Amino acid sequence: MRNAISTKELIIRESANLFNTQGYKATSISDITRATGLTKGAIYRHFENKSDLEQQALRSLAKLMFTELGGQIKKAKNYQEKMDATFAFFEEYMHNPIYKGGCPLLNAATEVDDTNVVLRQQTFNILAQLKASVKKIIENGIKNNQVKPDTDAAFFATIIIATLEGGIMMSRLERTPDAILKTVDHLRTVVSSTLK
Repeated sequence: MRNAISTKELIIRESANLFNTQGYKATSISDITRATGLTKGAIYRHFENKSDLEQQALRSLAKLMFTELGGQIKKAKNYQEKMDATFAFFEEYMHNPIYKGGCPLLNAATEVDDTNVVLRQQTFNILAQLKASVKKIIENGIKNNQVKPDTDAAFFATIIIATLEGGIMMSRLERTPDAILKTVDHLRTVVSSTLK
C-alpha cells in the first residue's frame, strides 16, 4: 500500500510537470493518471477537483522557484551580487532548468484568464512576491549606501522582472539563449547605473 503523503507528492510533481509543459487547460486527468500510474479515483482521493490540483501544483512550482532563487540571493554579499544572482537564476533557465517547461510564472500568466479566477489570483500573487523580493533588494541597497538614494525601487523591480520574463519568452520561442543573454547583459548595465 502506498503512503498517502508520498502519493500526493507524486501527483503534485507529475501534474506540475505536465501543467508547466502542456498547459493547464490542455492537461487532462487522464494525462495525469498516465504520468503517475494511478487511477482517477486515487487522484480524487487527494484533490477535490482538477482546479484544486492545478492550484497545488502551481504552488509547488512557485515554492521550488523561490527556494532556489532565495538560496542564491542569500549567498550574495551586497546589492550588486544579489542582483547578479537573480539574473543568473533566470539566465540558467535555458541551460539547466529546475523544472520542465520553463518559468512557471510566465507559463501560468500567459494561460490564465478571467475564467479561472483562482489560478489567475495565485499567479498574480507569485508575481507580486517576485516583485517584492526584487524591490527589497533595491531598498536594502539604498539603506546600506550601495544604491543611489533617489532610485525608484518599485519602478526598477517592475522593469527588471518584465525584461527577464520577456527575455525568457523570446529565448524559449527562438530556441536560443541569445535573448536572455542580451537581456541580462542590459540589466547589469541598468544595475550599474543605480550604484552609488
